[in-house]
Amino acid sequence: MKRHPPSSSGLETAGSGDGGLIPHGGRLREAAVRYGIPLERWLDLSTGINPDGWPVPSVPAAVWSRLPEEEDGLEESARSYYGGRHLLPVAGSQAAIQALPRLRPPSRVAVLAPSYAEHAAAWRAAGHQVTALGAGDLTDSRAAATLGTRDVLVLIHPNNPTGVRFSPARLLDWHQRLAARGGWLVVDEAFMDPTPDQSLCPQAQGPGLVVLRSLGKFFGLAGARLGFVCAAPELLGALHRLLGPWTVNAPARWVARAALADGDWQGRARPRLTAAGERLRALLRRHGLEPQGGCALFQWVPDPRAPDLHRALARQGVLTRLFAEPASLRFGLPGAEGDWSRLDQALSLALARGGPAWAVSGQRHP
Repeated sequence: MKRHPPSSSGLETAGSGDGGLIPHGGRLREAAVRYGIPLERWLDLSTGINPDGWPVPSVPAAVWSRLPEEEDGLEESARSYYGGRHLLPVAGSQAAIQALPRLRPPSRVAVLAPSYAEHAAAWRAAGHQVTALGAGDLTDSRAAATLGTRDVLVLIHPNNPTGVRFSPARLLDWHQRLAARGGWLVVDEAFMDPTPDQSLCPQAQGPGLVVLRSLGKFFGLAGARLGFVCAAPELLGALHRLLGPWTVNAPARWVARAALADGDWQGRARPRLTAAGERLRALLRRHGLEPQGGCALFQWVPDPRAPDLHRALARQGVLTRLFAEPASLRFGLPGAEGDWSRLDQALSLALARGGPAWAVSGQRHP
């Protein structure tokens, strides 16, 4: 396994990972090699995935032996859970992120930054003109001018990694402005599940509004690679034809149908995750790290010491998500009580006076 520098910015450019791929959180095997720590000794806080995910039962043997079928009840469970009338299961929202740009002619696309880098990369790869926008470019006084020069606006909501949110009313106003000119508002709601009342899935019925959802974060089912696109039937039909048949495997469909229908588990998980997010925020503050954003599943800490702190924690087997622009760390939730204690202790050591994270730009802080 090759060694690479730590992953970089929130709007990374292709070419910074294996085979030109964008680096992401969860590269635990790479970290194990780089720092010489066995896989089983790591505390992985780099992904923002629920550490206490939905309990997956045994998948019946027959599910493995048949081709996926759309009449298995998955779509019905998804419509009930997301509140969207029209939706399409896909092999993780990543599949839709890469395919959607191929459904438009060359367009002027704005992507909120810093954010999940795959969005900008996919639109650029499909030949679109992509610009990065800060949240300040979308204030009430500037939004009209900003949107007037764009055909597509892409948002992660709440944003990853900054946690920035906009009111549903404001988002729907932006959608109307764009749709009036044949434009799109694309909203990636990968981290929306703890606050379902803020989702735009129920409104994604007419032209110009595309909402992406994922089972990976809230349900802790990232390995299933299953997501959904909520949008107008015409767009979903075009996307389905582009992706082809059997995009989601039968075991993933079986698991997802049961997870989406488990309202009791969902009702317990939401307040538990909200409390854990607040606990993480308080823990970081006790160590002098001030989160500037986040959600129930992660906290985001801009700090000029971020690269050094990332390495200092990794040397103790604690993996965080490093961003370069701005220099910052994203901390996911610890799971068991022992994991919370371990993070607490690791931060104490990493931030100790004169410790490995204390050097910034070659200088020592007093």
